[in-house]
Amino acid sequence: MKAMILAAGLGTRMRPLTDRCPKPLLPVGGRPLIVHHLERLRAAGITEIVINVSYRAEQIIAALGDGADHGVRIAWSREATPLETGGGIRQALSLLGDAPFLLINGDVWCDLDPAGLSDLEDHDLARLVLVDNPDHHPAGDFHLDAAGRVRADGEPRLTYAGIGLLDPALVAGEPPGAFALAPLLRRAMAEGRVAGHHHRGRWVDVGTPARLDALDRELSPGFPRS
Repeated sequence: MKAMILAAGLGTRMRPLTDRCPKPLLPVGGRPLIVHHLERLRAAGITEIVINVSYRAEQIIAALGDGADHGVRIAWSREATPLETGGGIRQALSLLGDAPFLLINGDVWCDLDPAGLSDLEDHDLARLVLVDNPDHHPAGDFHLDAAGRVRADGEPRLTYAGIGLLDPALVAGEPPGAFALAPLLRRAMAEGRVAGHHHRGRWVDVGTPARLDALDRELSPGFPRS
């Protein structure tokens, strides 16, 4: 299986930290945030990784190269301007191939073992990782029903972790250009083609300087452990 890390965003919520450093390279626990993803993927046996880049792309490429220093092989998908989540995946399909792949938002941190995710079943287009709603997003995103299907509506709600297995067919029929992934996922949900995995471990949306700082302290040596 291949993986794709979304790393083309402008990092506007992280300013001024991202004025000179792209968000994927911000340090967390002594290593760039994106390196945590590379290490976890390698540990799970996933070594073929596609990364899309746009803002400060050359900085990210120079820092990671071909991935050899981290035990993986990186293929770069360059975007002249950010193509959003769906458009970025659509442009990278030639690098991803035809098989389902693991998608990871570059601005999350999660202790999920990707090897523990079940494969897509039958005609499913996605299996989304969902987590309990964080304090900053109490309303959640989707409902996971008793049969393990993800629904746009329903209670209780869970939050999309920014991690999931995707079939390339989810975006392959869309025209090239910038577009969001969420509407395509909602359409697939309405067709009953999205499964879910409730991850009850540690997950952080590293979307603000305050959350970045808190995670950095948590992952740094000497942080008190229970």
